[in-house]
Amino acid sequence: MSRLLTVFLALFAIAIAGGFGAVNAREGYGPGDQDWGFVDVRTGAHMFYWLYYTTANVTSYTQRPLAIWLQGGPGASSTGYGNFEELGPLTLEGVPREWTWVKDMNVLFIDNPVGSGFSYVDSSAYYTTTNKEIALDLVEFMKGFYALHPEFKTVPLHIFCESYGGKMSPEFALELYYAIERKEIESNLKSVALGDPWTSPIDSVLAWAPFLLQMGIVDQNGHDSIESAALRTKNYVDRGLWTLATMQWSLTQSVVLRESKGVDFYNVETPTRGDAYSRQMALLTPEERMIRTLVHFDIDENRDQMLSDLMTGPVTAALNITTGVGWGAQSGATFSAQMGDFMKPVVHIVEELLNNTTLKVGVFSGGLDLICATPGTVNFIADMQWINRTEYLATPRVGINVDGVLEGYEKTAGNFSMFWINRSGHMVPADNPQAMSHILRYYTNYG
Repeated sequence: MSRLLTVFLALFAIAIAGGFGAVNAREGYGPGDQDWGFVDVRTGAHMFYWLYYTTANVTSYTQRPLAIWLQGGPGASSTGYGNFEELGPLTLEGVPREWTWVKDMNVLFIDNPVGSGFSYVDSSAYYTTTNKEIALDLVEFMKGFYALHPEFKTVPLHIFCESYGGKMSPEFALELYYAIERKEIESNLKSVALGDPWTSPIDSVLAWAPFLLQMGIVDQNGHDSIESAALRTKNYVDRGLWTLATMQWSLTQSVVLRESKGVDFYNVETPTRGDAYSRQMALLTPEERMIRTLVHFDIDENRDQMLSDLMTGPVTAALNITTGVGWGAQSGATFSAQMGDFMKPVVHIVEELLNNTTLKVGVFSGGLDLICATPGTVNFIADMQWINRTEYLATPRVGINVDGVLEGYEKTAGNFSMFWINRSGHMVPADNPQAMSHILRYYTNYG
């Protein structure tokens, strides 16, 4: 064989392996190599993903980890909100994001559960109604994803999420871990990290009144009104009346908005319209208020409309999405289908991850978040029963220092870590990218 032919074959092999670009890369919306599509997770249930290959200076994109991002809601779109408002390569305004995860790792946005974003179901019979069903759908999705992208089977996989993702992701990670052990799927799953999580809903709700009082956002009378509504929510939770608990949760939100004069649930320092906003929210039905607060991310309706226009217009056209029902068309129904499960905790799933798996597990929480307020998160973590609980409770926090600035605090014992994030509300990747970068390095060891 001639030397020239040998060199050619070697270069060809490198290219096939991804050294000169991603195997299935396409030009999508915005910069960089991308891929996207649907995976049928069940008959009548179609899950959409959008993959961004890393732009890191590496020989092959497979040298960097794969990070999954799952949004909240349930019903919010990862390909929309997470991508354009928090960590993707472009902002909602179409400007290159100064700090995007794609610079350091491959990022996989999944519209989950089915009915969120571009994901869709053929009829209402195919919506998920429980967290377990969501987790099993995600495992089926991963089987389909790896069939399309087999080179990622050995790439370290890390699951990151936000809000209601803090309910979905632990069970997804657990079911995926067990599927790997049963040899039903090949995957290099390493960690799951929960951002401002709705893992123990009632702990979050019970934290609202004292948190707002201590911040000076309500007075004692306001505190007492909110606490009374929150305790009614707890009463339904304690009795296992889950749909009533969800409805009372929504009513408790309306009390918070009234007493705080329209505080932003996602960042208490965000400027609001005061009484005008709280009155507007009070006119909504409980279901509308729930969807408005959990599926839409900020009180700026102009940004909500901007995102909707972007996803249903330029993004749909660029990705040539011709199937489905349109981005966001089933979000409300997706949320409604989960109402009987919405207030159920999954703390026992986190405990099982810590006690029965080798995965790294973590929680990160912005100190200015209200909807999943840090004090409530700290409370459910303190009550968890796991093998390193005593060590964790006795371990002091240490500071997260980035470029000489204190960005927060962290505490680790065994395979669990908690991160308190300064100057951040619910959306940590957008509010404090420096702290988020520290968390990403801790879990993925990128670079």
